[in-house]
Amino acid sequence: MLYAALKVSGVLCRHHLSLFKVSARKSLTSFSNLCVGKPLSGLAKPSAASLSKSGSSHCRDRLHHVLVLGGGCTATLSIAIGRCLLQTRVQCSQKHSTRLLDAKKSSTASFDWASFFHFLKPDWLPLLVAVISALIVAALNIQIPVLLGAVVEVLSTIRSSGSSPASSAAGFFEEIRGPATRLFAIYVMQSVFTAIYISTLSFTGERYATRLRQALLESVLKQDMCFFDKTKTGEIMNCLSGDVQEFKSAFKLCISQGIRSLAQTIGCAVSLYYISPKMTMWTVVVLPVMLASGTLFGSFLRVLSRKAQEQTARAAGVADEALSNIRTVRSFAMEDTEAELFKREVDKAEHLHTALGIGIGCFQGLTNLSLNGVVLGVLYVGGTMMESNNLNAGQVMSFFVSSQIIQRSLSQLFVLFGHYVRGISAGSRVFELINLKNEVAITGTNQLDLGTLRGDVEFRHVYFAYPTRPKQTVLEDVSLKLPAGKIVAICGPSGSGKSTIAALLERFDDVSDGSITIDGHDLKELDPDWLRRSVIGFIRQEPLLFATTIKENIRYGKPDATDEEVYEAARQANAHDFIMSFPRQYDTVVGERGVTVSGGQKQRIAIARALLKNPHVLILDEATSALDTESEQVVQAALDRLSKGRTVLVIAHRLSTIRNADIIAVLLDGNVVEIGDHKSLTRLKGVYWKLTQHHGLLRGVG
Repeated sequence: MLYAALKVSGVLCRHHLSLFKVSARKSLTSFSNLCVGKPLSGLAKPSAASLSKSGSSHCRDRLHHVLVLGGGCTATLSIAIGRCLLQTRVQCSQKHSTRLLDAKKSSTASFDWASFFHFLKPDWLPLLVAVISALIVAALNIQIPVLLGAVVEVLSTIRSSGSSPASSAAGFFEEIRGPATRLFAIYVMQSVFTAIYISTLSFTGERYATRLRQALLESVLKQDMCFFDKTKTGEIMNCLSGDVQEFKSAFKLCISQGIRSLAQTIGCAVSLYYISPKMTMWTVVVLPVMLASGTLFGSFLRVLSRKAQEQTARAAGVADEALSNIRTVRSFAMEDTEAELFKREVDKAEHLHTALGIGIGCFQGLTNLSLNGVVLGVLYVGGTMMESNNLNAGQVMSFFVSSQIIQRSLSQLFVLFGHYVRGISAGSRVFELINLKNEVAITGTNQLDLGTLRGDVEFRHVYFAYPTRPKQTVLEDVSLKLPAGKIVAICGPSGSGKSTIAALLERFDDVSDGSITIDGHDLKELDPDWLRRSVIGFIRQEPLLFATTIKENIRYGKPDATDEEVYEAARQANAHDFIMSFPRQYDTVVGERGVTVSGGQKQRIAIARALLKNPHVLILDEATSALDTESEQVVQAALDRLSKGRTVLVIAHRLSTIRNADIIAVLLDGNVVEIGDHKSLTRLKGVYWKLTQHHGLLRGVG
């Protein structure tokens, strides 16, 4: 009975069964790819116990955290000495070293649908074209089983009639021409609309991902400094590249395959019911079980997916830190230690992704078993109904192909469910960063007339504690005047708050209490971007250069500067001669972070950049302390030229850089304890004199 029915449509059945097997293999292959595998966090607050007990990398991270939160050049030197002292013990304890992270945000953060549609709005028209085209393809696919059934019915009728081939040929072609022509037309239309929806969706997806990346970077760049103090660069980069890519892929798949598969499932289900309600009931009996299991697995897989991706981001952060500090790693022969740290984090990610893959695989296997059971049931019930003449061969063929389409569509939907879970997790992290608000709002809109700006700066009873350490006061009741056109130097032991004063003046942070004014105007009322762009210049001990040409690094201080202005700034900074000695001169690429130029050359490029900016207030944060004597003399001459006619704040611990300052302020434990010039403070024989005599902090070597 069943054999006879299948024999009538044998060729077509074998053809579609082969297509089904190929489709199943593709589905499983796509699904296995899901198994290949973050809220943001920072370093935990260090403790004295942890510094004495942990391994090298643990100590390094915690010491680095202290430095970022307010240490100065002496802190850097102390860390370097500490590394040397710890190195022997590290070789014994490196297997137990670890990096502590702050508590993570909830792994079940909700997806921001409002932001999703906001970024989608500019491309609603091509997206609509893609959706309509996908629905048209689905509608055409629904028609294919009906036409195949008509073809099979023609074949079955001719075979059962017993007519000779010669007498039945004309009638055969006449009867089969209609359904065959319509079937061919459907295949052509299907190809055209498939090309349309895939190409338009690709266009929409790429534009959408570009907008997300742009908005994400803009949001990160506008965060306050405490965000960067507690967030690893690797985590941000993973979100910017990996998470956006994951979300874009899930978005495109869910629109292209998801909508089409859902429409095909619904349409073919209607066709099945129209052909035979009895067989349809057998087909859909398993659907409630599948939906219930999908809901149950969904919540579990989403949490597991987010944890796996967070762990991948941590591993990326470890690698980024090691590669960014490769010279330090190499100088202490810590390559194996860094590799071990990375391996530990990658192994954790591997276990989570493996668990995720096993969970999704079990779910997919059970789903396929249920769907294949439906196919066998269709064949059995269909053969029985053919035996009783309730269905003909064409109807059974139509029902069978429609059920295969439903099976393939449901398989795709369940495969897409894994993509959806990972895409939603990735998208939620992306939108979290895009919508992230500053913990400390740096506001202000006022701008002053640069033509009349004098540059009088005053700190009035300033109190400050870093947002990451709110209970630890760094500056306490600091009052200090920086008269216009004068050089004011700040000295003091490491951790006394010198660099913090510089950061507050540039509004990297705002004071906790008190005020900082320029020409009597509170900095909190001034536009921070205008202040940094037009008023204040900042030269650090280790200026960072971008991986571009020397000319573009200098022009960074004034993007619209002409080449001649760049050359003149370089001459004023004593940089022109060494730049011209390079084969490509100003077009020389300095490499990442300026690794191809020396420390003194790097400083002079930074000075040229500041000169081009022509700031009213200049901050020199230990700008020569890392240089040798010869380089220091050349750089100091450029700094002296740069300082003329400007209000200058010098943070240093070399006597040679501050002894000629107009005013010297001595900081101790966040308080200004002495103010005067070099001679008066030396005669006073107070803290300043003790620093020069006993601690060596203000001697030639720093």
